[in-house]
Amino acid sequence: MPEPDMSVWTGRVDTADGPDALRWHQMVKPLTPGGAPGVVLVGFACDEGVRRNGGRVGVKDGPHAIRTALANLAWHQAAPVYDAGDVRCDDADMEGAQSRLAEVVADAIRSGHRPLVLGGGHETAWGTFQGIVAAKPEANVGVINIDAHLDLRADEPGNSGTPFYQMAKWCNPNGKPFRYLCVGVAEPSNTLALFGRARELGVRWHRDADIVAWNLDGVVRDMADLGGGVDLIHLSIDLDVLPAATMPAVSAPAARGVALEIVLPLVAGIIRNLKVAAVDVVEFNPHLDPAGCAARVAARIAWQAAEIAEELS
Repeated sequence: MPEPDMSVWTGRVDTADGPDALRWHQMVKPLTPGGAPGVVLVGFACDEGVRRNGGRVGVKDGPHAIRTALANLAWHQAAPVYDAGDVRCDDADMEGAQSRLAEVVADAIRSGHRPLVLGGGHETAWGTFQGIVAAKPEANVGVINIDAHLDLRADEPGNSGTPFYQMAKWCNPNGKPFRYLCVGVAEPSNTLALFGRARELGVRWHRDADIVAWNLDGVVRDMADLGGGVDLIHLSIDLDVLPAATMPAVSAPAARGVALEIVLPLVAGIIRNLKVAAVDVVEFNPHLDPAGCAARVAARIAWQAAEIAEELS
């Protein structure tokens, strides 16, 4: 188990307003055995998946930057939040790092917690998924990916563009259905080959151009349908689904994207209404965010994803 760096949890203290004025830095605790069920923050400090995929490296520093931005946010959470530290990939052994991430995720789920994994590139999701299925081997796990990319590349070895294809390849020999919904797909950013593979695998998706505030019924219906057909949900949020003006600090900023004011309620709806086993928030690169504004956006999404409205069991 990695050791958390608790020095990141610092910020404003509003003593005059009492216990209702708490902030995250005052409430997040290091993960220890026997804690009450809550959210476990896990960092995946890894550049290797993005590097292999030809992207802009720097996402390994994303977990620290998101925690820093979370630290001063107001505390509204009903359940405790713990920090389990970072799983690091300081060499090229991304697969080993994904296995270690899976162990941390599995241990957290077995202890009754919900992991919230801060990436790292989208290869993070393959580690998160492996942890879910290790902890809940009898469960059928569906995946909702809020992302501009299908990430169904068949590259070998894996990279930040392969995680959901790796999940599909795992499901068949293990006797599990592959249930995958991708929300926010940018057609110009996904090849015909990727769309063809998605059709072959029975993937459902919604294009970014179709996701507007007055036309969300189909998205909500597909999310509910997926949730009703599986035991658990793995929610993966790739920050490059947001418009470049909102989220420039990713390897592949979106020309159009899905507005933050749509993404946040979608995340909230999934967390509140579906049995979410784990969440990952990926692709934040603080080296592309000199003013720190995008870090606040990433933290706002993580803040929303940390909500728990049901028993974690």
